[in-house]
Amino acid sequence: MSAQELRNKLKSKTAHIGVVGLGYVGLPLSLTFVERAKFRTTGFDIDEKKVSSLNAHETYIEYLGAARIKGAMTSGKFDATTDFDRLSEVDAIVIAVPTPLTKQREPDMTYVEATVREIAKRLRRDQLVVLESTTYPGTTDELVRDILEESDLECGQDFFLAFSPEREDPGNPDYKTATIPKVVGGVDQIATELAVALYEPAVTEVVTVSSARAAEATKLTENIFRAVNIALVNELKVVYDKMGIDVWEVLDAAATKPFGFMKFSPGPGLGGHCIPLDPFYLTWKAREYGLSTKFIELAGEVNVSMPAYVINRLQQALNERERAVRGSRVLILGIAYKKDVDDPRESASFELIELLRQAGARISYHDPHIPTVPRMRSWPDLPELDSQELSAELLHSQDAVLIATNHSAVDYDLVLEHSRLVIDTRGVYRGPHEKVVKA
Repeated sequence: MSAQELRNKLKSKTAHIGVVGLGYVGLPLSLTFVERAKFRTTGFDIDEKKVSSLNAHETYIEYLGAARIKGAMTSGKFDATTDFDRLSEVDAIVIAVPTPLTKQREPDMTYVEATVREIAKRLRRDQLVVLESTTYPGTTDELVRDILEESDLECGQDFFLAFSPEREDPGNPDYKTATIPKVVGGVDQIATELAVALYEPAVTEVVTVSSARAAEATKLTENIFRAVNIALVNELKVVYDKMGIDVWEVLDAAATKPFGFMKFSPGPGLGGHCIPLDPFYLTWKAREYGLSTKFIELAGEVNVSMPAYVINRLQQALNERERAVRGSRVLILGIAYKKDVDDPRESASFELIELLRQAGARISYHDPHIPTVPRMRSWPDLPELDSQELSAELLHSQDAVLIATNHSAVDYDLVLEHSRLVIDTRGVYRGPHEKVVKA
C-alpha cells in the first residue's frame, strides 16, 4: 500500500483507526471517529479497568454518557483492548496519552516515549502516526520520529508522521470534539495531507499549518494565553480585595464593553491537564535556545500562589471569629477542576486539601460529580475521603465552607443559610454578606 492508497482509504472511510489512550482526549475522539466518520476504530489503553468498562458498555467519563458508549460499542465499528500487538492492524495511529511535569516542573515524556516505543515494535509500512498529546515544539519531528525510525523504517518514505493538538473542553455544552476546528501539521507535506484526510470526515473544520512544530506551538500559545490572563485577574483579585473592591463586580462591568476586553475569571488556582502544565513546556524548551520566558514564568508564579492565598484568607477569617485552623472543621465544595464535570486532573482543590491537612484542619468535602477523592500522581498522600451529602446538619457542623468549584447542582442558598463562614473563591455570592469572605 502506498501513501496514495492510504489517502484513498481515509477518504473512502474504509481505513482502520487506532487511538492510544482512552482518557478525556482519546475516548471522545474515538467516539467521534465512529459516529461522524464511520471509521472502524480500536482504542488502546494499558488500564484494564477502562477497557473492561467500555466492553461492559459503561462510561468512566460522566459527560459522555453510557448510552453513547453503548451505541459505539454495539455499532460494530468500535472496540477497546489492552493488546498492543493489534497496532499492526490499523492504518492510522493517534496518540493521546498524558504529558505531565516532573517534580522539577520539566516535561515528563515518559508516557509518550513508552507509547511510541510500543508502536515502533509493530510499525509497518504506510501507517500514519499522529501525536495529539500537548508538548514542546520539536517533539514530533525529534523525539517521536527518532524512536519510530529505530524500526528501520524511514519517516516520509515508509511511514508518515504529524501532530494535531487536542482541544477538548470536558463538559462544554457548546463545543464538542466534532465541532472544534482541528489544527494539523505534518513533518512533511504528505503527512499533512494524510492527517487532513484522517480528520476531515470526523470534524467540521481542519486547519493546516506549515509544520508539526507550528501545530505544537499553536496549542501551547492557546493555553499560555489563558494562563497569563487568569494570572492577571488573580492578581487583580488580591489587589482589589485590599482596596475593598469586589473583583467579580468589576469584571462583570468590564465585560459589557463590546470590544477590546475578554473576560477571564479568578479562582483558587489553576486546574485541568492543560493550563497548569503547558506553559512550562515552552519555558523549558526556550532555555535550549538561551531564552528566558519571564512573562510566562511570572504568570505561573501568580497562579501557583493562589491556593496559599485562599488558605491565608481562611485563616484570617477564622482568627476574627476566635478560631484556629488547627482542629477546625472545613468543608470543601468541589474537587473537580471546573464546574459541572467529573474531571479532577490538576485540580487546585488537592493543593487546598494538602495545605489544610498540614495546618491541622479536619477536612471533608462535597462534590456531586466525584464520589471519592481519586489517587493522583501529583498528590500520592491525599487522605481517603468520600463526598458527604450536603445538608443543613453537615453545614451546621462545619467551622468553614470553602467553595473551590462552583458546581451548578449545589444549593448555594442552603450553604449560605446554614454555614457559619463561607470562603468564596468563585464569585458565587455577589455583594457583601457577613458570612462570606471573598478569596
